[in-house]
Amino acid sequence: MDAAPDDPGQPPGRSGTEARTARSPLRLRLVLATFGLLVCTVLAVVWFTADDPALSSRAPGWLFAALAVLAALDLVVVGTRLRRRRRGRR
Repeated sequence: MDAAPDDPGQPPGRSGTEARTARSPLRLRLVLATFGLLVCTVLAVVWFTADDPALSSRAPGWLFAALAVLAALDLVVVGTRLRRRRRGRR
């Protein structure tokens, strides 16, 4: 069900049928990134401070720390996009 090239509702160069005002669920992404940041930070701290010999490898701790950093970066991106949306820019 593609729009005809001369369809007045379809801007030039658009091939999709999604709404013009389609938005990603930024609030959900904000909640998930916050959850990921908290969980990964706690797990990294627990892993690095554990005295259990079974947890002697530090690789999982570094993995959790890296995931926490990625979640923090995602929070920055989402926050920027939410501020732009509030100001009316896209």
